Amino acid sequence: MTLRRVADVDFVQLVDRDFHPSPAAWEDQVLYFLMLDRFSDGRERDYLDDDGEPVTTGTTPPLRAADHGNAITTDPDRARWEAAGADWAGGTLAGLRSKLGYLRRLGVTAIWISPVLRQVPGSDSYHGYGAQNFLDVDPHFGSADELRDLVSTAHQQGIRVILDVVVNHAGDVFGYDPDRYLTERDGVPFFDPRWDGRPYRIEGFREAGGKPLLPFGPVDGIAWPDGAVWPAELQRPGTFTGRGRIDNWDHHPEFVEGDFFGLKDIALGAGPVERYQPSPALRTLVRVYQYWIAFADLDGFRVDTVKHMDPGAARYFASAIHEFAQSIGKDNFYLIAEITGDRGFAYRTLEQVGMDAALGIADVQDRLEGLVKGVRDPAEYFGLFRNAFEIGKDSATWFRDRVVTGYDDHDQVRKGDRKARFAADGDGGRLAVAALALNAATLGIPCVYYGSEQGFDGAGGNDRYIREAMFGGDFGPFRSRGGHSFDEDHPTYRQFARFLALRRRLPALRRGRQYLREISGDGRNFGLPHVLGGRMLSVVPWSRILADDEVLAAVNTDPDQPRTAWVTVDADLHADGGTMTCRFSTDSTEEGRTVEVESRNGRSVEITVPAGGFVVYT
Repeated sequence: MTLRRVADVDFVQLVDRDFHPSPAAWEDQVLYFLMLDRFSDGRERDYLDDDGEPVTTGTTPPLRAADHGNAITTDPDRARWEAAGADWAGGTLAGLRSKLGYLRRLGVTAIWISPVLRQVPGSDSYHGYGAQNFLDVDPHFGSADELRDLVSTAHQQGIRVILDVVVNHAGDVFGYDPDRYLTERDGVPFFDPRWDGRPYRIEGFREAGGKPLLPFGPVDGIAWPDGAVWPAELQRPGTFTGRGRIDNWDHHPEFVEGDFFGLKDIALGAGPVERYQPSPALRTLVRVYQYWIAFADLDGFRVDTVKHMDPGAARYFASAIHEFAQSIGKDNFYLIAEITGDRGFAYRTLEQVGMDAALGIADVQDRLEGLVKGVRDPAEYFGLFRNAFEIGKDSATWFRDRVVTGYDDHDQVRKGDRKARFAADGDGGRLAVAALALNAATLGIPCVYYGSEQGFDGAGGNDRYIREAMFGGDFGPFRSRGGHSFDEDHPTYRQFARFLALRRRLPALRRGRQYLREISGDGRNFGLPHVLGGRMLSVVPWSRILADDEVLAAVNTDPDQPRTAWVTVDADLHADGGTMTCRFSTDSTEEGRTVEVESRNGRSVEITVPAGGFVVYT
């Protein structure tokens, strides 16, 4: 059914069915974030289907190590490969649906999908953050029915679906009047619609060809489907702030009122948080996203750019979405807020707006990556989950379902123009399992960025280089083309899948309290592991404790050789002479080995962690 107005949605009929229930505890989940355009086009062959059976009918073969670099053998080839990364690559909803078995066998229980709504025609917004029609799926990705089929199949596979949504802005749907506010740059007339606190005059909505030739107002009869913005309710006067692009990203109210470069800021309302008056545009967007919850049976939203929304607007959105979801039986529909800034700001904002979890970017990512690579003190990462009193919480276990953790993502704001995946440097590939395991075995809801389980190593001065296409195409990983990377025999995939199977069996690894543990080389002198001389090559251990159950986990930041250390454990839970057993090791021959608890630094055990590896003892 074609929808032009939110008012046309028959919600009574839409909600007259049973919906997939929410999980009891989101910290039990393992998220996997994928950019839909870069994940799968459904044309691969020689991979395993949902039932683990070989698929031999596609056209794209698996990528071989010998294929790495095959797209950049000449300067023209390199230029073509780089240019391909800035355009649509071809991933689809149907392609993703065909790879749910691959994700399930890895241990993924929830997928976070980049935005799927219809983008401004003719743009290169393959990322999905520039919507033109909020009531339709972009045809590059497929159809609304294919979104619904994907979610249904995912639920059958035991996988929930979180959709990335944007409330703060639309795509580049209108043009400013270039005859107004003309400036000079190096003596040359230059139109630079930059935020200065005043509204700019707007020339008109863009028509299908991209020119701002349509009236800036209701244009239902002449703009459908590729012109202006949809639903039609968003064509009303006052929908957009119209104040130009953000220049200072930390200046208020500039970062709330301004445009994200060409993406046009939506006026969401006004007033203090407790008395916020939502605009008609915000009310429309709330109804839009309620529609998608019911239509596709979604399980959560990742809400983009929450920092750039009025707190009152974000709170109104969260309340309305939660209430609607609860009314159809989704009692724990999860809202994950993207909130850039320091930890204190992020968590204060999270509480203020009433969303469920903050996306752990910047500090979490940087410190996790630095710990595993031995260049940041472990206390810096583990300290992010302490001092709960400072944010008004009675226990650090608050963090277990209130922050989504990870170490790679699709834009890496923290790295500026030196973007690089974890595996891009010399040691990153050899430490990949340790990084994935640390993320999944510490507090928070772990999130894996697509391709990390295959050792993707993209790097460069633009976002495109960390957004490789899993399915190959013209912009494949490892600077390749023509080969897919759905390899379930990859060592990182296999090791991480084995560990996630153990995580499902050990509640303490998902829900327990967390303690960074002291270590000793001689069994007498103990202290926390730390960077010495610029690099820490060491065992880094921590405990997760749930009731009377202690799980001891450790990584080795030395990628070249195993490391042995005495590790402190809880003296109240272990008697002298007791034992702990290795339940997981990246050297599987160690599994089942027992170590004796001795009276050292209270109570301690001596463990060995393989080079660049990870172990778990109980």
